[in-house]
Amino acid sequence: MMQIAEQLLENALQVHAMDILLLPFGTLYRVKFFIIDQYVEQGELSVEEAQKIITFFKFKADMALSEHRRPQLGAWMYQQKVYLRFSTVGDFLGRESLVIRLIYPLMENKINYLVKEQQSIFQTACQNKGLILFSGPMGSGKTSAMYQLVKSLAKKQVMCIEDPIEIQEPEFLQIQVNDKVGMDYTTLLKAALRHHPDIFIIGEIRDLATAKAAITAALSGHLVLSTVHAPGVYAVVERLLNLGVNKLELQQVLQLVSYQRLLPLINGERGVLFDILSGEKLFEKVVTSDLQQMTNKWREELEKCLHARQITAQTFQHFLKG
Repeated sequence: MMQIAEQLLENALQVHAMDILLLPFGTLYRVKFFIIDQYVEQGELSVEEAQKIITFFKFKADMALSEHRRPQLGAWMYQQKVYLRFSTVGDFLGRESLVIRLIYPLMENKINYLVKEQQSIFQTACQNKGLILFSGPMGSGKTSAMYQLVKSLAKKQVMCIEDPIEIQEPEFLQIQVNDKVGMDYTTLLKAALRHHPDIFIIGEIRDLATAKAAITAALSGHLVLSTVHAPGVYAVVERLLNLGVNKLELQQVLQLVSYQRLLPLINGERGVLFDILSGEKLFEKVVTSDLQQMTNKWREELEKCLHARQITAQTFQHFLKG
């Protein structure tokens, strides 16, 4: 069974999957990979096969083998290739499911900019102190974009505070949130300021406390990069204001916001496209009849990709609204 489990990992690595899922389905288990922004079926296993594989991974991750119902978390470094993070939970029938998150080294998460000028826009914004925010759905490459952007700057002291860590980068000081022992975003940010970092990467702004901490760090003269859940670039500022952020303080520190998607390319690769707002446009009130969350520039860049035969017409239509 060890060979089957390791082959599963190797298959996932070959397609650069973000997650491996073993999920009970009737009298079988389904195996899926999460790749880019979709789940791809990999086949089925018998209950006995799936349970043996789950047990193997739990053993490697130092998780309780006798516990099948309560949620468990674990981790394992696989052959010095990739860091694996495990999560198990049992359903009401006692069937245990497993999700494996694959955390790749930064060098294996290279961002392929479809519009090269967009990389320059980000790099210019990073020359100033303040707050830069990234948005986009899960698997769109937000963390990779932040890490590679910071990595491209002149040598700086970088501190990352995430829940959980998603990319390995030995040159950055990476701290993982642990609410159970009082290590939340706010507490860690306050402690991190004493290390005098030049740049902060904050995994995600989910609540008012984290938003205030990020803004405070930016106001104190740091460059802060973080992510926010929003359906489009126009919704990023609105999301922060709805959390209760002080608008005047936000105006003082916010440099740029973006929304991004990973697009499948005709050549089989993947490319990232950003929708970007900066300057006075950040706080413009945009009113459209169809609640459009993307700028006109987004459509223009998509059309250029289509005409350059980088993407298919189907991909163009799929990503037209973000």
